[in-house]
Amino acid sequence: MNARVRVRFAPSPTGPLHIGGVRTALFNYLFAKKHGGDFILRIEDTDQTRFVPGAEAYIVESLQWCGIPFDEGIGLEKGYGPYRQSERKDLYRQYVETLLQNDWAYVAFDSPESLETLRKTSEAEGKTFIYNHENRDQLDNALALDTDLVAKRIQQGENYVVRFKTPAHRKLTFTDIIRGEITVDTGLLDDKVLFKSDGMPTYHLANVVDDHLMEISHVIRGEEWLPSLALHVLLYEAFGWTKPAFAHLPLILKPTGNGKLSKRDGDKMGFPVFPLNWKDPNTGEVSSGYREKGYLPEAVVNMLAFLGWNPGTEQEIFNLSALVDVFSLENVHKAGAKFDPEKTKWFQHQYFIKQEDTVIANEFQIVLEKNNLSSAGLNLVKIVSLLKERAHFTEDLLHLGSYFFLPPATYDTKASKNWKPETNALMQEVIKILENVNVFDSKNIEKEIKTWLEATQTGFGKVMQPLRLSLVGSLQGPHLFDIMEVIGKQNTIERIQTAIKWFVTNNE
Repeated sequence: MNARVRVRFAPSPTGPLHIGGVRTALFNYLFAKKHGGDFILRIEDTDQTRFVPGAEAYIVESLQWCGIPFDEGIGLEKGYGPYRQSERKDLYRQYVETLLQNDWAYVAFDSPESLETLRKTSEAEGKTFIYNHENRDQLDNALALDTDLVAKRIQQGENYVVRFKTPAHRKLTFTDIIRGEITVDTGLLDDKVLFKSDGMPTYHLANVVDDHLMEISHVIRGEEWLPSLALHVLLYEAFGWTKPAFAHLPLILKPTGNGKLSKRDGDKMGFPVFPLNWKDPNTGEVSSGYREKGYLPEAVVNMLAFLGWNPGTEQEIFNLSALVDVFSLENVHKAGAKFDPEKTKWFQHQYFIKQEDTVIANEFQIVLEKNNLSSAGLNLVKIVSLLKERAHFTEDLLHLGSYFFLPPATYDTKASKNWKPETNALMQEVIKILENVNVFDSKNIEKEIKTWLEATQTGFGKVMQPLRLSLVGSLQGPHLFDIMEVIGKQNTIERIQTAIKWFVTNNE
């Protein structure tokens, strides 16, 4: 590639950033970095009626948490700003005038009420109303009115919009990097509004003008914008500009594969569809985010990369740097990508267990404090090393290893059947052996117990299962002698004594 690659992520601040939006940002970032280019964040807030307070800050924070930094944008001005379309309002007018002068656009006075009447009339006749070449000469616009009258109505302050004058019956052919060659009959398109009566451009005009002025080389966006592509290509032609390359990413589908993934799906099935928690400023409703659920950003990013893309190999674990190395738009699929909550947890597990034990231990300490549990006298790093292989999140460690911090309050009913009449005496012998272990670590404890078992020809299971039951309350948990080392000699002996008393009392 000769020209510098410049891509943009251009969300609207109308609510929380969906993970589909995060994936779009990620693919833009990967493509830019792969080719030594720039990744730009632009806020497309032309529709002020849908603006939601806090949404822009949420978008920026989400990208920061995911580790997808933008090179240019809000707060990172580099000569192409402003990066909020609402702050670029005045510059769009000149481009509208250019289109009007070159007969690529026209002024229209049709009121919303009159257009709604036309739609209803068409529906009653079993038709669909489309404002285009077939009827525009008969509607309330500059194509059907005297030039002086148009000027007079504008001067009098009458509301109007500017519509694009879509060519009639042209076969428009263009290429999408992911979807290949596309041909559209322009006669089937409507004359989109480019400029609204409130003086703001619509998405279509602002998007094309900004992409041109910001020297965007590749437009990588969601499949939902594919129907707008023909209009955008025509706008580049109307202005006489070189159009960027286009790539439209596949939809992220519900886990069932039936339709686009929505917040409702996450609520129903118990998984987030947003990167961070979001509190609706109007209703106060809180939607859950991956960050607050305990997911690692690296896991979320790795998961999102595989929604609609793969490297063509069996490898699935890629950090951001590795993704940059292998990413290509040619390997993005056309078909929608089914979201799999369990696969997301699988990615989380892979990244969770790769963390340093000390890092997890620091987080685990916070969990313990929230649950009013003390780790005093315990090697928390060791506990983490024993438990993390079976955990997805830090909070799982408490469920998996509560017995490290609290002695069993009850004993598993099914496992209790392993406590036979002769078990009490065997456990008393175990206590004697443990009392004489000088260096109370896993290796020494195991050696002394096994030596005794071999010398007395006592079955391994006859001792080990009741012993685990005494310490854990069930037959779960890591290596038994590791548990003993962590909780210490005194706690180990006290728990065995407590179990003996309990079974003596309850088996009478």
